[in-house]
Amino acid sequence: MVKNNKFCICFGVLCCGYFVSGIKTYKQMKTRMLWKEVDPEAYKAMSALETYVRNSSLDKKLMDLVKVRASQINGCAFCLDMHAFDARRIGETEQRLYTLAGWKDVPFFTPQERAALALTEAVTLVSATHVPDDVYNEAAQHFSEKELVQLLLLIVTINGWNRIVVSTRTLPQPR
Repeated sequence: MVKNNKFCICFGVLCCGYFVSGIKTYKQMKTRMLWKEVDPEAYKAMSALETYVRNSSLDKKLMDLVKVRASQINGCAFCLDMHAFDARRIGETEQRLYTLAGWKDVPFFTPQERAALALTEAVTLVSATHVPDDVYNEAAQHFSEKELVQLLLLIVTINGWNRIVVSTRTLPQPR
């Protein structure tokens, strides 16, 4: 797949980090650090956010869609593996997971899911988007104020996990 210096061709958005320095090649990935062992309190802090989000009133399938989409954008293989597996376990369809990166072009997602996915992309790419008013307002039409706070914390939390996991190169294990 050809990458240019602005956009990842695979999804048409800044999705996988190739936009930073053009074409990249990687050697076999190796974990850089076992960060949970280095600082268990840091893991505990991130886990507290995760617990809040997990116990929120948001639909569990929606939560997994948001986690998978943010992880696609951030190129986080560990989180993609985990959350796609979790989504399938709670009944998400393969078709919706396969087409999630192209959610704007398929009829498989509800208006509420579309609003959440658009907000996920805007918040994940905040330095490029600054979360446009139309995206935020569309989400606000589909979620109560409390749900919108929960959705934002879900997006922030998965982005936090993605950034830690990608930075430390935490790798998924074969199932």
